[in-house]
Amino acid sequence: MEVALLGGTGAVGQRFVQILSSHPWFELAVITGKASVGKRYGEAVKWILEGEVPKEARELRVVENSLKNLRNVDLVFSALPSREARSFERELMHQGIPLVSNTSALRMDPLVPLVIPEVNPDHLALINKQKDLSIGPMAADPNCTTTVLVLPLKPLHDAYTLRRLNIASYQALSGAGYPGVPSYDIVDNVVPYIEGEEKKVRNETRKLLGIIEGNEIKMSDFDVQATCVRVPVLDAHLVAIHAEFEEEVDVNDAMKLLREFSSEPQRLNLPTAPRRPIYLREEKDRPQPRYDRNAGGGMSVTVGRLRRGLDSRSLLFVAVGHNTIRGAAGQAILLAELMKVKKLI
Repeated sequence: MEVALLGGTGAVGQRFVQILSSHPWFELAVITGKASVGKRYGEAVKWILEGEVPKEARELRVVENSLKNLRNVDLVFSALPSREARSFERELMHQGIPLVSNTSALRMDPLVPLVIPEVNPDHLALINKQKDLSIGPMAADPNCTTTVLVLPLKPLHDAYTLRRLNIASYQALSGAGYPGVPSYDIVDNVVPYIEGEEKKVRNETRKLLGIIEGNEIKMSDFDVQATCVRVPVLDAHLVAIHAEFEEEVDVNDAMKLLREFSSEPQRLNLPTAPRRPIYLREEKDRPQPRYDRNAGGGMSVTVGRLRRGLDSRSLLFVAVGHNTIRGAAGQAILLAELMKVKKLI
């Protein structure tokens, strides 16, 4: 399938290019970028990832975001800034151009499935409603912090039913894009506020763990309280989680659920799916971003410090995941793989 990438010169766009350059199903054919139209991608991009610009993308000409440049592709990935994405993604949706979005623009739209492939693949049934309305197909992947939080919560929620969540996230600099947070603000410092982040975590978590009824998502009604801060770490978000459940929790059983968790992407052996979506570490000082962000090629979330809370219905644990791979580009590509196998694109 020939694919287009919107916003290909940004930090997340570069992750898309890196992963797509060796993808067995998707061939990158079009890259858009607002400030670099007409330049070859290798000249237009300030490459901030390891290695060099992939040769498969180096000679592609960067084009503007327009429908005419996307007419001949089979699928569009969006890594646009959210402000640009709001109108353009909706326009694509109504033109019937298949779209997988990594932006926040339409995540909470009731017609758009918000999907972590291992968590709620059944929500892709919303695409049938899109077809009835002659729009789409379109799906979105969630915020990077939400992903690191929800992936390990899935098997626990299925077993014990969440009642309340209190979380604190310690988020990497790459989550702010490039050039991101000024060095004077973050060196020797922690910034205790990230605009819009806490609202995204609350709303997206409840949508992801909601249930599909007919062609609608009934959002979960558990409480979510979140504090999100920026820390001087390059890649990987760490989330400290206090989860309260409706039923009593056995810690050993919870550990087993996390260790053994797998889902549809693993059963289908999708190209970008990690063999183990969740790794459990039992050392008292793990996980850590520096050592655990590349678990599963950056597509796994690592959990540690799992222990009982103040009562028998609560758990405390820490989760770490790579924010631009599992939390962004890699997850969007995995979602597209799932949609392709399900013949939705």
